[in-house]
Amino acid sequence: MEFIYVLKLIPRLYQEANWTVGDEEIVQRHFERLNEWMDSGTVILAGRTLNEEENAFGIVVFEADDEEQAIAFMKEDPTVVEGIMTAELFPYRVALLRKSQYVID
Repeated sequence: MEFIYVLKLIPRLYQEANWTVGDEEIVQRHFERLNEWMDSGTVILAGRTLNEEENAFGIVVFEADDEEQAIAFMKEDPTVVEGIMTAELFPYRVALLRKSQYVID
């Protein structure tokens, strides 16, 4: 089954000037985790919008056996665990997927 979770920054982080070294380290762990899961075939796609306002968001599209496993996967995201982002899960189905893959910092 496929799922998507949408990540949103907490209000303090809407402005880049408010980010701490600790916040950046959490996001680095988040990225490394997603990269590992992508390499193992679980994560299909991950990315974010480039704006910093309250309507900014990130997404993770991934596979899980069931909703319970998907919820656990989402809740283990370092940005969620550390409370700098909130996350909302949805069942999802990839309809079209471009053959080339990107890994962008």
